[in-house]
Amino acid sequence: MRAFYIEEAGRYSYKSIPEPEITAGEVLIRINRVGLCGTDLKIYEGKNPLVSYPRMIGHEISGTIVDLGAQVADSLQKGMRVAVYPGTHCGKCNACRQGRYNTCRDNEIYGVQRDGALVEYLSVPADKVFPSDSLSLQELALVEPLAVGMHAVSRSNVASGETLAVFGTGMIGLSVIAGAADQGAHVIAIDIDDEKLQIAKQAGAHYTVNSRVENLHSALRDLTSGEGPQIMVEAVGLPHTFRAAVEEVAFAGRVIYIGWVNGEVNYDTSYFVKKELDIRGSRTSLPEDFRTGMDLLEQRKFPAKKVVGQVVPFSETGKILEEWHSNPAAVYKIQIELM
Repeated sequence: MRAFYIEEAGRYSYKSIPEPEITAGEVLIRINRVGLCGTDLKIYEGKNPLVSYPRMIGHEISGTIVDLGAQVADSLQKGMRVAVYPGTHCGKCNACRQGRYNTCRDNEIYGVQRDGALVEYLSVPADKVFPSDSLSLQELALVEPLAVGMHAVSRSNVASGETLAVFGTGMIGLSVIAGAADQGAHVIAIDIDDEKLQIAKQAGAHYTVNSRVENLHSALRDLTSGEGPQIMVEAVGLPHTFRAAVEEVAFAGRVIYIGWVNGEVNYDTSYFVKKELDIRGSRTSLPEDFRTGMDLLEQRKFPAKKVVGQVVPFSETGKILEEWHSNPAAVYKIQIELM
């Protein structure tokens, strides 16, 4: 079967590899769509410290069940369209003992620490698949990034009526916006691209701030009666937005970091103490976040058609990575079609 690998930074190949065998408790998935995200671009560029090469990328996965191993629940059947949860966990470490499997010390994600889904068939544990008879394969490939946003919303403990501001209106930022709006929050989207900010409104943002042309501090104060947002979510991964999150959040506020900066960030740490901030990381997602993301899609509360900028055939995977690397700002969500 066909497979796509990144051999090393900036170099890729297409290979023929054996089809996987399924064991008890597993299902065999015919991969239909795989979404690409910033993690995949960083792997291609050699900027992800979690990756060893060669690596088959792909963790935003939709497909169709084509076979089932023994001991698989009757609720899963051949022909079902499914999204695939991409993480593993050890079940023994401190994080796992708290039920926070997403941040297991030995966590492995498809396409990052282990080979991913840019391949024709993939065998996966049955408890990692989420079927839906109402979502398209394109929508199912959006569930994983949506779940990342849902997890950040969960980490924020946002309550109805609170104000939550999001740096970045890429796929993850939009997911946070949709999830927070669904919880009844007043959501502010911050970006430097007016077109993306318009999509943010469709995802649920009540207000938008173009920080390229507006004074961010003044705009946020005007929208929050001078206090600043109660919650700031950073979904960009830049030093100045990492700092701005703690500078602009209200006193006694919460700051949620989703991405990370490739390098050090210098802070004025007095904000941490003077404001008595809760500062939290948010890593990938939990299975329950998958279900929440699917619910949003099924209820048509997320602009799925707007966020998928390009759908390209499997044979053009390398080409689209080259183009993305050359002009990252011009690319929105990419999906690879393997059907």
